[in-house]
Amino acid sequence: MATSKASMSDAEYQQLADFRYALRLFLDFSARAARAAGLTPQQHQALLAIKGLSVGGQATIAMLAERLVCRHHSAVELVDRLVDSNLARRRVDPADRRRVDLVLTAKAQRILDRLSAAHLNELQALRPSLERVLRRDSPRD
Repeated sequence: MATSKASMSDAEYQQLADFRYALRLFLDFSARAARAAGLTPQQHQALLAIKGLSVGGQATIAMLAERLVCRHHSAVELVDRLVDSNLARRRVDPADRRRVDLVLTAKAQRILDRLSAAHLNELQALRPSLERVLRRDSPRD
């Protein structure tokens, strides 16, 4: 829902700007950490999405595309590159042979474990500033 400029307070603009800044800091950290681990930021996001989807069920290319907010064919290309790099593999679902699940390799899991630990540490470091931004009272509350 769009809000007109006239109904936004200066405090709300500042809150949004501060929140975006905190997000940008985290995303910049994430991109640098992924590159240092030998991945592109998109590959890191894909590995994390596959892992997260696999925890409660199964990861498919369609689900991955949704999580990465990209088109199906783009997710297919990304998965192809992950498979070529020995970071993921496709597994045909024995119950439904039309369905293909995505599985991380041991190599990908080791990389993801290191990256995820670093990301959790970074989130803890950013937590106070994020909490301050999110706690600000809004005139709309």
